[in-house]
Amino acid sequence: MTDSPHLSDVSGPPGRGASAPAEGAGRIRWRRFAVLTLPAVAVTAGLGIALAQGALAASFAVSGQQFKVAASSLDGEGFAQYGSVDVNARQELIPVAVTAIKEARLHNLCQSVVTSLPLVGDISLNLTAGKKAPVEASNLFVDATQLSGNAVFTNIEIGRDASTLDKGPAEAVGMQDLFAQQADTVSITDLQQTAWATNAGTFKLSGLSMNISKGKKECF
Repeated sequence: MTDSPHLSDVSGPPGRGASAPAEGAGRIRWRRFAVLTLPAVAVTAGLGIALAQGALAASFAVSGQQFKVAASSLDGEGFAQYGSVDVNARQELIPVAVTAIKEARLHNLCQSVVTSLPLVGDISLNLTAGKKAPVEASNLFVDATQLSGNAVFTNIEIGRDASTLDKGPAEAVGMQDLFAQQADTVSITDLQQTAWATNAGTFKLSGLSMNISKGKKECF
């Protein structure tokens, strides 16, 4: 009669007692771990590099919706524009064109965003200001994907390295070797732009009015 195997035989090396674990089982688990973690590591590394090189634009996670801004006129002192990226709550990078102005004045400002809700449909949030006295902003940053209007610049520099900008706000610098432009002053009429984010040191809105309504009502 054959003795039953000892516990040491069951847990021992391959060939003793119980059969050995399937070949490569450990490697399969490590592959799964790598597949799950590598995207997060890559995003974290990318954000770290972007932060180190001054590439990130907005200082907060942007929403999943762009908004529209329009003005009959904008006059600004200390203008800079360069490419950068915003980041959303999912840690996704969004390319934008940053427009930075030290001191800006806007007439007939309009800002709108449309949200689609289940069972409700489109809901529009509209903000207006500056119909009589202009809206005033200092250290204004707009992270936009579209801009149109009629513009006049003074002492403009086109094609300057984004890391060397010095006419806009102090924080208005981009990554080394990337394209940028700057000017002493800027004047834009019939301004229309679509943006992900706006930052300002101060933002004075005279005659502010805000309303929410059903349906799609945008500035343009």
